[in-house]
Amino acid sequence: MEVILIQDVANLGYKNDIVKVKDGYGRNYLIPNKYAIIANDSNRKQLAENLKQQAKKLAQQLADAQALAEKLAATVINVAVKANEDGKIFGTVTTAQIAEALAAQGFEVDRRIISIEPVKELGEAVATARLHREVKAEIKLNVVAE
Repeated sequence: MEVILIQDVANLGYKNDIVKVKDGYGRNYLIPNKYAIIANDSNRKQLAENLKQQAKKLAQQLADAQALAEKLAATVINVAVKANEDGKIFGTVTTAQIAEALAAQGFEVDRRIISIEPVKELGEAVATARLHREVKAEIKLNVVAE
């Protein structure tokens, strides 16, 4: 079954993508939860018209995402966490902590688009933010003790 995604779905695709999914997944999950519509001829024509009208807006969003990615790449974020004397962290650095630190420096980045490998020691780390379907930004972190 082919469906047109109405909104971004993790591990499946982005808004306005036409994807092939199993019938049950499409009928029982994607369509009832308003994540997708069936990709028939009329919906494909409507999608093509919408994409044509939104081309300029999408180009602006891509440019904004690239500009934000450049700013984030040039920035080092300090994240304060609880740690013992040996430098081991109690817990880990979360995406919410990273989003708060970015907001303190004037960057509005949603915590759900940030991903990070588990950090267990003080020092430097790198997180990734998916700003756009084509743009990913690396965020340099400096993990320090509180």
